Amino acid sequence: MIIVMKPKTKQEEIEKIRVRLSQLGCEVRDIKGLNYHIFGLIGNTNLVDPDRLLANEGVEKVIHVQEPYKIANRLFHPEDTIVEVAGRKIGGGNFAVIAGPCSVESEEQIACVAEAVKAAGAGFLRGGAFKPRTSPYSFQGLREDGLELLKLARQKTGLPVVSELMSVEHLPRFIEDVDIIQIGARNMQNYELLKAVGKTNKPVILKRGLSSTIEELLLAAEYILAQGNNQVILCERGIRTFEKYTRNTLDLSAIPVIKKLSHLPVIVDPSHAGGIWWLVEPLAKAALVVGADGIMIEVHNDPVNAKCDGQQSLKPERFASLMDSLKELAKIEHKNI
Repeated sequence: MIIVMKPKTKQEEIEKIRVRLSQLGCEVRDIKGLNYHIFGLIGNTNLVDPDRLLANEGVEKVIHVQEPYKIANRLFHPEDTIVEVAGRKIGGGNFAVIAGPCSVESEEQIACVAEAVKAAGAGFLRGGAFKPRTSPYSFQGLREDGLELLKLARQKTGLPVVSELMSVEHLPRFIEDVDIIQIGARNMQNYELLKAVGKTNKPVILKRGLSSTIEELLLAAEYILAQGNNQVILCERGIRTFEKYTRNTLDLSAIPVIKKLSHLPVIVDPSHAGGIWWLVEPLAKAALVVGADGIMIEVHNDPVNAKCDGQQSLKPERFASLMDSLKELAKIEHKNI
């Protein structure tokens, strides 16, 4: 339930209503904007009488939230949420570019790629230290050593680091070493993991599951938000359909739909969607035009010999060319890269 207060309502009146709502057993969340004040009620609202609320001069309207996700709902937060990391913004008209190798392989490799993507204009460095692979015999990442190499690359370039967390047991290390925690598609509905990152103050990129609906993605985000962490970034990375040519089917329509339903920023991963390097560029451009708040792209200095996903990785020179195109498109779409 949403209670919208009238503009210029006295703070005393607002406080009285807040206390009354709390006494009814609801969790009351304040949402304040430049010209509005909203109460978002979470929990059992059966005891809340809308007519009695509307009898208060300071209450403009009462809205029932039909969707099962509450905090992620745009009704709770009419303005776009902006997640800021090391002075870089994601959301609210800002287009973030996150780039780097699928997997950290060596100090030389991650340093080379980090310097290249920074020179091209990327704002964040991605790199997998712990790798979830379909086959147990595939390269699983350098694990803790990979995190150390990401830290060295951050020291050299100043780029904030994004890396995927797979287990609660590694969370303390990620809180210390990583700037943005990524929750991969396979863990989108790992609710204990979501609740754990929700108790941190770290920004979280939450990827859409392989066969998940938009509502399921928003409900997964709700798990994080409900624990108090409001720094959630959604990621569309393609879903599984009957089509076999591409690795996944990029659901570009999900971007404007999510932007309509939720205030959370949403980015696109064209690398995992297309699964082929030459598809990454057109999909990245489409993501910007359709309204995404950023992209996550795999870049590798030697894709042929990459230990993971080389076929979908751009070489640094092609990434630089893509960045030039994105900067021009951003001007047309009034976005800041």
